[in-house]
Amino acid sequence: MKIEKKYNEKELTMEVGDRVDTVTAPDFENEVMDEMGKFDSLIFDFSNLEYISSAGLRVLIATQKKLNAENIPMVIRNVNDAIMEILVISGFDKIFKIE
Repeated sequence: MKIEKKYNEKELTMEVGDRVDTVTAPDFENEVMDEMGKFDSLIFDFSNLEYISSAGLRVLIATQKKLNAENIPMVIRNVNDAIMEILVISGFDKIFKIE
């Protein structure tokens, strides 16, 4: 898994690449949690994400819940067909804002 973080003032974009699975999901969660409190808006850019497992989806759900409690928007962008299929099958396409 590769993560690149870019700030545009208080908007954080996290470009997530390769795979988020049971091995890498804890690192993914740590990367997200390390930034909590530093941004007013969070964008996950999945341009280079090839696979996400249920462990990765759990990180996204936990992040969404935490941000909802603080009224901080979260968006997922640049989702390829394979990742979108996973989000649709899991029903998460109805939970997350996907652009």
